[in-house]
Amino acid sequence: MATRRISETAAEAGVSSDTLRYYERIGLIGPAERAPSGYRRYDALAAERVRFIKGAQRMGLRLTDIRDLLEIRDRGACPCGHTRGLLVQRLNSVNEQLCHLRALRHDLVEMLDGLDGCPAPPAGTWWCETEFTKKGGEPDDVRTVP
Repeated sequence: MATRRISETAAEAGVSSDTLRYYERIGLIGPAERAPSGYRRYDALAAERVRFIKGAQRMGLRLTDIRDLLEIRDRGACPCGHTRGLLVQRLNSVNEQLCHLRALRHDLVEMLDGLDGCPAPPAGTWWCETEFTKKGGEPDDVRTVP
């Protein structure tokens, strides 16, 4: 099988050479062959594997999760069942983040609306100071805005 230099493989996969070295070091890609000069040489499948890793990362999967999927795939088994579980977890996490962002957006709009004209400070405290202090006393997980 033809091999490529690290820079060629990195360019084909859309990552840096350092990323390839890192993925090799943590076991996401197999050890590269070494040319007589000592330079790393990768087979054509290395770039494809790195694109798989990057695609899974874009979906928010952690490198440990991706390693699990690759190990399943490397054993010749279908990783789709495990993938489903990981994606369900990730979707739940994204939904929680969206809920938090909606609540944050609501608070920002509410505070911006209250800033019109910047009311005089009650008892020596500026309005925005009072509002930030109030917001700091509210637990994030109690407030939700649909």
